[in-house]
Amino acid sequence: MIQIDDAGSGSLIGGTCIGAIRVETNEYYYEFIPIKFYSKENFKKKLYLDYVVVIIKRLFSKLNVKKNEQIEVCRGYMFDKLRKWFEQENFNYKSVKIGEPLQTKIEKTFEEYGISLGIPSPFIRYTKYPFHFHRILKWVYADYENRSKLCKTGWKSWDKYGNLPKEVSIDYIKKSNYICLKCGRPIENNSWVKKIKYTSNRPNTIYLHSIC
Repeated sequence: MIQIDDAGSGSLIGGTCIGAIRVETNEYYYEFIPIKFYSKENFKKKLYLDYVVVIIKRLFSKLNVKKNEQIEVCRGYMFDKLRKWFEQENFNYKSVKIGEPLQTKIEKTFEEYGISLGIPSPFIRYTKYPFHFHRILKWVYADYENRSKLCKTGWKSWDKYGNLPKEVSIDYIKKSNYICLKCGRPIENNSWVKKIKYTSNRPNTIYLHSIC
């Protein structure tokens, strides 16, 4: 049996991971929808849905999938165009809520991808909602010039929160339990810090090393 799922479609940062696994052998392949498909122009055209079909064709080639094999595909909108292609090509598929073994594998793949983009691993691995929009937005504002390029800028939420006014100042912290959201290293006690303040759905304060 083949399982197909996605990870990261709801994350502000990065593209979306599309993965497929042959359950019996645990043979697993994946690709990412590039972030360019989430620009304002491309996102409006929903070109990312067409690219899912392109990816699955390549993954099926690697897995040597036959049309009579049982295929389970996530019932989410990400696979709307894929389901149409399955019907046109007479694949044996059904839409379901995907569980194991693919769910854990593809979520792990997206976590590692997030780390490769620069998100600190503790931020991802020890936070209940690591890819929550406003939590990730805070990480973006810590290095806006570079990290805004990694965002799904076609989202309406980006139009609302993606270019907020910021107040930047220098402050002195005697006791610190903060991590610098620019370099990912701890901020020591008795440190001068750069403080960035902005308001999204609530007031936010970011602390960075003064030299970051």
